[in-house]
Amino acid sequence: MSALRLGTRGSALAMAQAGAVAKRLGAELVAIESEGDRSSAPLADLGGAGVFAAALREALLAGEVDAVVHSYKDLPTTPLPGLTVAAVPKRADARDALCTSAGRDLDSLPEGARVGTGSPRRRAQLLSRRPDLEVVDIRGNIDTRLGRLDSDDPERRLDAIVLAAAGLERLGRLDAATEVLSLTSWPTAPAQGALAVETRTGDEKLVAKLEHRPSRLAAEAERGVLARLEAGCAAPLGATALFDDGLLFLSARVYALDGSAQLTASHALYPEDARDPAGELAARVADELLAAGAADLAPLGGGRP
Repeated sequence: MSALRLGTRGSALAMAQAGAVAKRLGAELVAIESEGDRSSAPLADLGGAGVFAAALREALLAGEVDAVVHSYKDLPTTPLPGLTVAAVPKRADARDALCTSAGRDLDSLPEGARVGTGSPRRRAQLLSRRPDLEVVDIRGNIDTRLGRLDSDDPERRLDAIVLAAAGLERLGRLDAATEVLSLTSWPTAPAQGALAVETRTGDEKLVAKLEHRPSRLAAEAERGVLARLEAGCAAPLGATALFDDGLLFLSARVYALDGSAQLTASHALYPEDARDPAGELAARVADELLAAGAADLAPLGGGRP
């Protein structure tokens, strides 16, 4: 019997995270280039984080691979007919990390420091905490971004960058982080740190051994807020779901793009008490945010409860 063919983007990070999945499945990795990998334009201009998933999904539907590995945060919230998220492996660290050239934390950066990020959420969070910062839009892989901390070109040089802790850890670069930011004060992108293994509908058993239900529930609750708010990658939204003493807690925060204001909503439930625990929890949180005026504060899709 031939090995299962597992599709992934070809970046170093994507290959590292898919490699761990392939090892558990005894699968063969197949690298697939996406439009997001070919372009250096801002994600919002390309159509959002979904550009990283499109080529993988096309290859899966065409039968070129048997399953694909996504960063779950890159998947559109609307399901694609014919495909199923068949497994969500145990989630990695969901936090953001600050990397600086001088070993500083966020509060000790000099006034007017240049901090790089390609995320509207992180931009809003940085300006909310430090309105004096100059936030610079950046793209590129982790090594390219880290290289800007020591660049000889003053126009490219940055004092700090914000990256996902999970990505740094998967590449063995967590030592580059000078501060790992608390999820309480700094919620991250819905499903950050989680992977989604997608198959053609009906082939779910191929990857079923990877499933970690707590990670799925947490990631789906966070993504449920994103979906109900009709928010995309350009929305400055952070969400955190976690289990504590059997309860699933979910908190989400919407920011003004310039960081000048924010709204937060939090709820919890026992998963066994709900037919769709992630969906019900997400609805409570999202509806509270909308009722408080989130659609007026940030560029959401305009949905209402």
